[in-house]
Amino acid sequence: MPVGTGACTRLPQLDGLRGLAACGLAFLYHPQSLFTSEALAGAPRPLLWFQTWGWTLVDLFFLISGYIFAHVYLQDGALSRDRLASFAVARVARLYPLHLLTLLFCAVFFFADPANTGLAFLAHLFMLQAFVQPVAQTFNGPSWSISIEAVCYVLFALAAVGGRRTLRWVTLIAIFGSIAHFVLAGRPGGPWVGDGLPRGLLGFFLGQMIWHLRHRLADAPKMMLACLFVFGLALDMGQRSSLLPLALYAWPSLLLLASRVQWMGSAPMRWLGDRSYAIYLVHFPMLELVERWWGPLGGGIGTVWAVTAAFALAVLAVADISYRVIEVPSRRMIRDAWARHRGAVKAHPASPA
Repeated sequence: MPVGTGACTRLPQLDGLRGLAACGLAFLYHPQSLFTSEALAGAPRPLLWFQTWGWTLVDLFFLISGYIFAHVYLQDGALSRDRLASFAVARVARLYPLHLLTLLFCAVFFFADPANTGLAFLAHLFMLQAFVQPVAQTFNGPSWSISIEAVCYVLFALAAVGGRRTLRWVTLIAIFGSIAHFVLAGRPGGPWVGDGLPRGLLGFFLGQMIWHLRHRLADAPKMMLACLFVFGLALDMGQRSSLLPLALYAWPSLLLLASRVQWMGSAPMRWLGDRSYAIYLVHFPMLELVERWWGPLGGGIGTVWAVTAAFALAVLAVADISYRVIEVPSRRMIRDAWARHRGAVKAHPASPA
């Protein structure tokens, strides 16, 4: 996430939490497609939870993003009308280079997939992949969420420069409008295509609201937060979407708990958090390649753990290279180019007509 100015500091515990969420998706949820149902039959209960509900960790990403964006951009006037362009450049520099690289990789290696049409490619190219069908089945499937994040960024930035009252109204409409969607149209199980935008809006703007309430929530007992976390995980909504208890209870409680745990901000966790975006984007193309080469694997639960560990190590290695060789240099290059452009504009202002 971007580094703000003034009193704004990094939140290392949330970096660590983001890294763990990326690992949960990349190593425990998606890789189950590598194995036969017989191989997964003896999985322990925690792994079974990830196999069924691991996809909801994306909602934890949205929540963390909203909290960090509020922390970075709502202090010291860090986001104002004259800084909107810089905000947009920073977001593009953060998200687009690795997204483009993985898109091109998938276009080369998976071009024969029927869903990978020219229209789908254009949608991915312009970061609109969450709004074309079939969502999450074209090119790099998990990248659907970054197009939803982009929508949240735009709404947040426009609302923030409109003033506190505007931001407050946008936040309330986003949260309660999304809750209404899940109450009225939410279905059990998932993930469902039509839930993408409500999930992003709910998580992102709820994270921002939690940041505003952070001082009041600082005294909340850890035991109470732990109970809310368990309650959110365990609540069965019957014929309604179980995303609501996860989004409203489990993930906010986990965020607040993680922010109080020192080791979540340790050097290894920060390392993982820095590479969380790369883990998220590179793991799926790698998984697709493994599936095409070897297909579903049999064996017992020991085989599942061994293959999963090997896959995780491979993804971490590729993510580290991607972070150091692609993400960091491209981010610096784009921001430096923008700084030079702004400097040139200031040095040679346009002459009045």
